[in-house]
Amino acid sequence: MAAIIFQSPSKYIQGVHVLNEIGEHVKKLGNKPLILSDEVVWGITGEQIEASFKETSLDYHFVEFKGEASLNEINRVVEEGKSQTVDLVIGVGGGKTLDAAKASADGLDVGVVIVPTTASTDAPTSALSVIYSDDGVFESYKFYNKNPDLVLIDTAVVAKAPPRFFASGIADAMATWVEARATIKSDGETMAGGKPSIAAQAIAKTCEETLFKYGIPAYHAVEKGLVTKQVEAVVEANTLLSGLGFETGGLAAAHAIHNGFTVLEGDIHKLTHGEKVAYGTLVQLMLELHSEAELRKYIHFYRALNLPTTLREMHLDKVSFEDLVKIGEAATQAGETMRNLSPDITAEDVAHAIIAVDQFSRN
Repeated sequence: MAAIIFQSPSKYIQGVHVLNEIGEHVKKLGNKPLILSDEVVWGITGEQIEASFKETSLDYHFVEFKGEASLNEINRVVEEGKSQTVDLVIGVGGGKTLDAAKASADGLDVGVVIVPTTASTDAPTSALSVIYSDDGVFESYKFYNKNPDLVLIDTAVVAKAPPRFFASGIADAMATWVEARATIKSDGETMAGGKPSIAAQAIAKTCEETLFKYGIPAYHAVEKGLVTKQVEAVVEANTLLSGLGFETGGLAAAHAIHNGFTVLEGDIHKLTHGEKVAYGTLVQLMLELHSEAELRKYIHFYRALNLPTTLREMHLDKVSFEDLVKIGEAATQAGETMRNLSPDITAEDVAHAIIAVDQFSRN
């Protein structure tokens, strides 16, 4: 029998103003960290982090992230880290910054601390990165021997980020149970390399229940920059529950279709990871043969969060059927997670389901 594998970060800390305490947490892990962040995020968080480091007499080396989690960017950061003899990497920002931080820590063979400044993806807790080309086309997943040493998420910072990112995180997290249950049903393999555990199943299911219960009021609170109990619950669902749920519960069609979307050129690249996953989730539900009521439940929920549910909103209303088949080809290629839904799904099946979601949503 195949083994069950469950893995997680060593520590997860979430709450209002926890960024003020980052120094004391980092001090237990390293003496000379490299901080990777982009200009905008560092403008928001830099003072807080610097003050906390000063309090704990910690030195650090700052490297500005250039925007793409590509091998060239990761190699650049690794070289910087070597020249400064750093013993820890801290990623501060959104999904791509955090993916690049994990990859850089792996290249330097040091620990990693992840500080998400949005609740926009479920990347923070996992032992993997999504690698893109310098132009933003999905290339591969990169796997690591262990999960982050610490994930620290300040909900006061997250609540001030654009609400669109918060909604994107909900969309990414909404795929968790949809994909995990498909993996369980097909007896598929998870991103951790084993079979889904009962724990992963419970976490993935609770993730979706939490989002349906609190997602919309939390989104409206974040529109005003507020931190409420609902916001805390959804941040945990977006980040911790979804992260553990996808990695040890399994991915299926929703993320495979997201990866397929990246092969097209044009305005689709203006959409966030979560916005593309939202549509991918609807396509998976369409491929799975769900009732009208079930499809409607997800579409209404996504619409309340201003997430795309039509081809026009995906900037795909003008593309040819052949282009939709290209998405399907990428989503069904060998090694993709589509196999956890069914290895029998063809590129044309995916193209038809993409159009069927649009038809149903518009009508």
